[in-house]
Amino acid sequence: MSEKNLNIPNHVAIILDGNGRWAKKRAMPRNYGHSQGSKVVEKICEDAYNLGIKYLTVYAFSTENWNRPKEEVDALMKLLNNYLDTSIKTSKKNNMKVKIIGDTSRLSLDLRQKIHNLEEASKDNTGLNFQVAINYGSRDEIIRAVKALAKDIDKSLIAVDNIDEETFSGYLDTKGIPEPDLLIRTSGEQRLSNFLLWQLAYTEFYFTDVLWPDFNKKELEKAVEYYSKRERKYGSI
Repeated sequence: MSEKNLNIPNHVAIILDGNGRWAKKRAMPRNYGHSQGSKVVEKICEDAYNLGIKYLTVYAFSTENWNRPKEEVDALMKLLNNYLDTSIKTSKKNNMKVKIIGDTSRLSLDLRQKIHNLEEASKDNTGLNFQVAINYGSRDEIIRAVKALAKDIDKSLIAVDNIDEETFSGYLDTKGIPEPDLLIRTSGEQRLSNFLLWQLAYTEFYFTDVLWPDFNKKELEKAVEYYSKRERKYGSI
């Protein structure tokens, strides 16, 4: 299927999996795999936008990832810090709007300030909308949303009878962002791992054995081609 005949999804979400296994295959430490994987993210942002994808959301660090060895967690936080140091310049160059989703309260004050600076600096960019899930877990997101909604009910800002799916979606981290059309998970795993459980209700899933550091434009096109062949019925016949 030629690129011009592809049905391009508006929003693609990706679970970046396989960095550690990729490094192990090369007799390298897991942190090396994470480092290489972060470079792939930057390239895929360009490839996605050039394909016509408007929104890209990646699962970078989950609420469960804090349970990994401290050395690995520290390395991941350092990678995040390095990304934030260069991202304002990169987002400006690529006209990319960046938003961090997840509970950032557990991150250091320095990281939270850099996240704020990045989101403010890129908020008016009109190219790719790039969401990065950091300290994100969908169950945690839903619980936080319920608590915020309950507080607004207590303040009489919203009536219980007026709550619907659209209302609830407005309390999620992804407020204002369309739901993903396509979810990609690399490395052969076939589970959601607590990622965007509400938002993925009618999303098409694509699983590949390719480890994330080996993922490239060709692999992205394969996923989009798969999506193009799907008939989305949303529960109808």
